[in-house]
Amino acid sequence: MSAAETSGPEYYGLMAEFDNPDDLLAKTKKAYNAGYRHMDAYAPFPVHGLGEALGIKRNGVPYIVLLGAVLGGLAGYGLQYYTSVLAYPLNIGGRPLNSWPAFMVITFEMAVLGAGILGVVGMLALNGLPKPYHPVFRVPRFELASRDKFFLCIMESDPQFDMEKTRAFLEDLAPQGIYEVEQDATTKVYD
Repeated sequence: MSAAETSGPEYYGLMAEFDNPDDLLAKTKKAYNAGYRHMDAYAPFPVHGLGEALGIKRNGVPYIVLLGAVLGGLAGYGLQYYTSVLAYPLNIGGRPLNSWPAFMVITFEMAVLGAGILGVVGMLALNGLPKPYHPVFRVPRFELASRDKFFLCIMESDPQFDMEKTRAFLEDLAPQGIYEVEQDATTKVYD
């Protein structure tokens, strides 16, 4: 027998099911206060305060959007400057070649376009998307996360995770159910 045949399944973590958003929020805060840091919560709609309860910190998307706006604005202004001053200078009615007030509309629109495009690309990259498969999809009841159930998953990658102790902790939270989330052998988890 090989080592792969004797060892059991690898786990992504343990997941608890709750009936309402208030329970999910309160239990997530208890789990964070108990020292768990690698957690995720799933709900059918945004739950105010859940991000803070999970310990999620601000990310770099606002800076990426600012960078996109600056680059887009510079590109728009630079293109207009190049065409009006360097490539095709036409003096019509004595106006200056570098007529920056006339360039501002295109510059603004390009800044908005650059911010939008780089913001979406940056958000997808920081979220690790697209991710067509996730280990929690193996739990049959998880399909209710898009309807009317709320789930808290404590991941196996958490330094404090121990299968028996974490299960006992989750049982103390009085969930509707606790489920073992198996890790697919081909799936890699990125923190």
